Amino acid sequence: MVTYLMFGTLTPEATKAISAQRTDESLAIIKKYGGEFKAAYALLGDVDYVVIVDLPDTERAMQTSVALTKLLGIPFRTAPAVSMDAFDKLMAA
Repeated sequence: MVTYLMFGTLTPEATKAISAQRTDESLAIIKKYGGEFKAAYALLGDVDYVVIVDLPDTERAMQTSVALTKLLGIPFRTAPAVSMDAFDKLMAA
């Protein structure tokens, strides 16, 4: 599994539809694509949400990102993340 950070920015339409039900539907999408939800945070500033998920591969990260955008009307930027321990090992090679 690979950890991905998903950064979302609310649109005016998406803001009107915020609900716990949509959060539950979002979690179901992550699971549908073989993912494991780790955490999510609402933010202030240029990015409104960050979602942390583990997904099997890039293809499923893309499917999850697009499916969440379709469901929520929130565009997501999705990026793989490497732990600092793993990063240090990569850079030592």
